[in-house]
Amino acid sequence: MHSEQEFIKLLFLLSDTQHWLTSMSQELLAQLPNSSRLKQKSYYLSITAFAHIIERHYYRIERHPGTGKFSVPLHDIIQHIKEAKEETTQPVHGTLNHYRTKDTGTIIGHERNGTPTSLITVITCPAGKIITAFPGIP
Repeated sequence: MHSEQEFIKLLFLLSDTQHWLTSMSQELLAQLPNSSRLKQKSYYLSITAFAHIIERHYYRIERHPGTGKFSVPLHDIIQHIKEAKEETTQPVHGTLNHYRTKDTGTIIGHERNGTPTSLITVITCPAGKIITAFPGIP
């Protein structure tokens, strides 16, 4: 088992690699007729999205001050993201994306203004791919 610091480094490495592979595969598949049916269309968390969430919204990564930060273990963040799937989606104003907000019942971090929160918001694209998640409301 890796330490949390090693885990996060590995997560970022895999995220960069996954992003590169995804871009290459999309370019290749775009050359095929009817390639749109090959896209995944359900609620799922990619390694790239998880790395984005950790980079911006995990309390141990100080790279993005002024954003909501999770203060719970990584496995809890994943569990809360999974559980948020059951919440009703709402449109994100000005985009095609959607969001869902779930009350986890326990403090999971703080909103961008520093207020402790038990809410998690998950943003997805219209096809269901998770784009980001953060503590608090949009």
